[in-house]
Amino acid sequence: MDDAIEAKPRPCWIAGTAEEGPTELVVRHPYDGTEVATIAVPGPDQVERAVAAAAAVAPSFRSSPAHLRAAALMHVSEQLAARHEEISETITAENGKPLKWAEGEVNRAISTFRFAAEEARRFTGEMQRLDTDPAAEGRLALVRRVARGPVLGIAPFNFPLNLVAHKVAPAIAVGAPIIIKPAPRTPLSSLILGELLAETDLPEGAFSVLPVGNEETVALVRDERLPVVSFTGSGPVGWSIMDSVPRKHVVLELGGNAAAVVAADWNSPEDLDFAAKRIALFANYQAGQSCIAVQRVIVDSAVAQEFLPRLTEAVRALRTGDPHDPEVEVGPVVDEAAAERIESWVGEAVSAGAEVLVGGTREGTSVAPTVLTGVPANAKVWSEEVFGPVLAVSIVDGTDAALAAVNESAYGLQAGLFTHDLQLAFRASAELEVGGLIIGDVPSYRADQMPYGGVKGSGVGREGLRSAMADFTEERVLVLTGIRY
Repeated sequence: MDDAIEAKPRPCWIAGTAEEGPTELVVRHPYDGTEVATIAVPGPDQVERAVAAAAAVAPSFRSSPAHLRAAALMHVSEQLAARHEEISETITAENGKPLKWAEGEVNRAISTFRFAAEEARRFTGEMQRLDTDPAAEGRLALVRRVARGPVLGIAPFNFPLNLVAHKVAPAIAVGAPIIIKPAPRTPLSSLILGELLAETDLPEGAFSVLPVGNEETVALVRDERLPVVSFTGSGPVGWSIMDSVPRKHVVLELGGNAAAVVAADWNSPEDLDFAAKRIALFANYQAGQSCIAVQRVIVDSAVAQEFLPRLTEAVRALRTGDPHDPEVEVGPVVDEAAAERIESWVGEAVSAGAEVLVGGTREGTSVAPTVLTGVPANAKVWSEEVFGPVLAVSIVDGTDAALAAVNESAYGLQAGLFTHDLQLAFRASAELEVGGLIIGDVPSYRADQMPYGGVKGSGVGREGLRSAMADFTEERVLVLTGIRY
């Protein structure tokens, strides 16, 4: 990305128009601190114009034809594909994730906008017969979903393109104006989406991209003209948003400390090798900075002796280093403060009796992929969200203990269960307090069209195109009378 550094700041997007701002923000590469780009930070008057435009266009955009919105979404999907290499490099430069994972993120965003275009064309209501009761003979109900109003989308740094896409795409699909507030460390992908949306026929005010600071974000959250807030990020911030605006519709995706269970029946050498490699990779694939990265590994004692050496070796074999190297699988975390925190959490666990099987070291923003055993239940690496390349392994006796260990968490986003036992799969689905359960694989799997979200401390609401479209809309009922069937 060094060649892509620009003397002129990249503009923000105010009601669909590119504008300079009164101040600038420098974006730096997490791996080596080099300058990637400068961006325009909008001032208060620009923020006000963006919100006012979203509120003004909301009634007409809500009733705009589906083909207009679908065409805009397909344009974005197609242009993401056309600019795949450039955007992948941008993600790696601003976020620090290895290029191979950045390329995968662009692919997912391409699908996300395509799915949204498809859903925009078929997102309709339903007809209900009311003559099931004698008093309602001759009556028919048409139940439709309409946009609640403008959406404030607050996005995190770890997936700077696709998690923004999961706010922009469903909002546009239902005709809800969207104001995106990207993470300060990773605004470039959001600004590219602004470019692509500006090339469409969406009306003025349908979107804005505001790379503003926390103080301005607080005001946006409380602005009554933005009735929907969709936030992805840390739990304390997310719950504080919900508490501050109790009368708004708030969607929270707050992460977790995802568990992968290796059951006793997952016992062949091939099974154990597969589980070890999948867990190793998806504990570390974004330097652990994914809300469904594997963090807790719960292994039945019947297979632990065979499994642990495989897991340790699989983690040790991961390629670390410069994220622009196409062979690198584990890059840096987002900044040195995050790396220092992760290092301190590992140190806390070791001081409390945990054993380091591999890793446990740090160099700048790069934390070595780490495996710990004997971790106390109250250690942060077990009970909180590490958001770093750290695995904590617990050995348990039997299924009951394994399922109980998964549930002994303040979070409940997703879990993985390595088993061939169909009865156990259904039992786990019924008993585990999580939003999603992946059988035969890690909890890190997400299809962008499926409902995605958690319970307990992992948030409220669901992403996934149709699910988010439902969250951004409300039902309205039209009753017709005098109908003869």
